[in-house]
Formats: sequence, C-alpha cells, structure tokens
Amino acid sequence: MTGAKKRVTIVGSVALDSVETPFGKEEEVLGGSASFASLSASFFSPVNLISVVGKDFPEKYIKIYQDHNIDTSGLEVKEGKTFRWKAKYHYDLNYAETLDTQLNVFEQFTEPRIPSCVRSADNLLLANIDPDLQSYIFKTIKPTGLVAMDTMNLWIETKKEALLKLLKNVDLFLLNDAEARQLSGEDNLLNAATHIQSHGPKMLVIKKGEHGALFFHEGLLCMVPAYLLEKLHDPTGAGD
Repeated sequence: MTGAKKRVTIVGSVALDSVETPFGKEEEVLGGSASFASLSASFFSPVNLISVVGKDFPEKYIKIYQDHNIDTSGLEVKEGKTFRWKAKYHYDLNYAETLDTQLNVFEQFTEPRIPSCVRSADNLLLANIDPDLQSYIFKTIKPTGLVAMDTMNLWIETKKEALLKLLKNVDLFLLNDAEARQLSGEDNLLNAATHIQSHGPKMLVIKKGEHGALFFHEGLLCMVPAYLLEKLHDPTGAGD
C-alpha cells in the first residue's frame, strides 16, 4: 500500500457498560459497537465516528477517542442519558446474559447528522445497529469505498427483509456462527456461508468467539485463530 491511509467511517452505538464475569466486575465503562470497532480500526487508519451519547457521557472517554486519532465531530451529545448495557458472563465467555438495556438517547438515533469530514470515498463500517438506520446511512453517504456491515440475532428476527435488501450493497458482511445459522436456516457453516453470499456480499466473516473466525470469498478462503491470552477478564467487544 502506498500513499495516505484511507479513512474509515464507523456508525454504531456508544454505551456505558456494566459487566460482571467470574474474574471481576466493572461499572459504566466505555462500550458500544462503534467504540470497540473505532478503537481497533484506529491502529490501522484514521477513523470518523458517528454515534450519539447523553450529557452524562464522561469527557475522559471522548479523550480516549481523540488520543487514538478518531474524529468525534460525528458524535452527537444530546439532552438525556447515554445508552447503558448491563450483562453477566459465566465461565463460557462466548455468551453474555443481558441483565438490563437502557437505550436512552440512542432510541432517537434514527437520522444522524453526517459531519463534513465524511467522504463518499471513505471505507464504511455499518456496525451492529437497526438495518433501517444502516440503510439511511448508506443512502446518505453514498459510499464508493469498501462497505462492511455487522448485525445480530435481534435484527435477523425482527427485520430480516430489510437486512437482506441491504446486503446487496455490502462488500463485507460480519456475523457470528449462531447468527449465520439463524439467517440462512442452514446448520452447516459452509452451506450457511453460500446461502448468505447469494444475497450479495462479496466477502463474509463468520465469527466463532474463542475459536477464531472463518473468512469466505468465493468459498472458504482461510480460518483465522483467536489470539490466546493467559488471563481474560472481559470479552465484550472482541468481535467488533
């Protein structure tokens, strides 16, 4: 690769997470799909973050974004409280038991303001949010760069048709193994991948938690292992 690094625009949730695992407990730490994806992407390219928080969102977390070269001009601060998620992990850290979800200002995050720093030529990640919101962002930005999209079981259950319609415009689709089976109706992941890619995405990543991920492009291209740690305290956001 030569020249300046291409920017990536990331649209998703920013939250305050309260998480308990067998190894510890934290209250109201930085969370949300857009947070995890933006911080990860910042090691490789400049990032535009588009999301919403309440007036109670700690300034120290905004500083974390800015220290990682993440442009926060698309992070709207509205009257009200920030999205909150409370969960508990047991010894199987692949699955979280949701104890409480408070959407707060994120519930009205339906037509976000697109900051002037965002360009159609940027790469775009539509993180795990409502497919209708993902579609709005896509139509507003009119991206010409790489378009990636994530989803979850809730949207597969409630907005499957909107999700499948949007997949026609997606270059890279990401979901976990349970979601791949749910969306495709196939138990075998190879068959599930073939079915999902028939709806449009050129590339597909099926995430398998601690067992890594499968990458498909014209069939199974490679299997990527997870990075093993001796001590794992909180897996939240690892997929993002």
